[in-house]
Amino acid sequence: MSVERIPLAGVIGSPIAHSKSPLLHGHWLKTLGIKGHYIPMDVAPEDLENVLRTLPRMGFVGVNITVPHKEAAMRIADQVTDRATLIGAVNTLIFREDGKIHADNTDGYGFIENLRQNAPDWNPAAGPAAVLGAGGAARAVVASLLDAGVPEILISNRTRARAEALKQDFGTRVSVVEWVQAGNMLEQAATVVNTTSLGMLGKPELRVPLDGLQKGALVTDLVYNPLQTRLLREAEDMGCVTVDGLGMLIHQAVPGFERWFGQRPVVDAATRAVLLR
Repeated sequence: MSVERIPLAGVIGSPIAHSKSPLLHGHWLKTLGIKGHYIPMDVAPEDLENVLRTLPRMGFVGVNITVPHKEAAMRIADQVTDRATLIGAVNTLIFREDGKIHADNTDGYGFIENLRQNAPDWNPAAGPAAVLGAGGAARAVVASLLDAGVPEILISNRTRARAEALKQDFGTRVSVVEWVQAGNMLEQAATVVNTTSLGMLGKPELRVPLDGLQKGALVTDLVYNPLQTRLLREAEDMGCVTVDGLGMLIHQAVPGFERWFGQRPVVDAATRAVLLR
């Protein structure tokens, strides 16, 4: 007689106690009536490979990967998707039945789906996008914006070298703007994205001048604590369409959940409410 195994998944980072992923996946498991569990795991960098090789033998079907392991997990994986390779980091691992670790990055997918759900009239081809920041999140955003059909991306980062490295990887549709000139690039932008941690609770404010924002431009912030950042507040006052960062966190989780547990979860008001409690 075959015994039904309860599928296990989780999120690996260090620290991990702040992660909202267990709440999110727990909500979906419950609403879909799936017998499964999603567990936060604090794993030190030197233990990562050992842990990833052991989890499948314990009934794990996959895990999310967060800071500081997103690059290291990519090197450990047996197979990496093209988009994750381009971004240079992974956030979703699938443990296959043959024992192989399949790695993907769903951040860009989550970013675009959040815009499509919360700004359905957004047209990527309407004009250039201005991106603040050049870290891992920015790479995922740039890849997905180019894929969606944005004609040109202007990128500005406090450390110019990181922005230049990003331009080198993504090619001629990306231009670098000095951080002191970041406000100027908003004047021609149809889409504006903050991928930095500036404006987050406990971090310095985003000091980029916003008077160049175009009325009707789409402005989004990956920061979701607070939900309404100064950038979003001021953009709204100037007649821009604004989308907060919480939806990206939710949407990026959908592909992993579907692969691990066999059902596609719905992103609705109840899902958001669970994370805002």
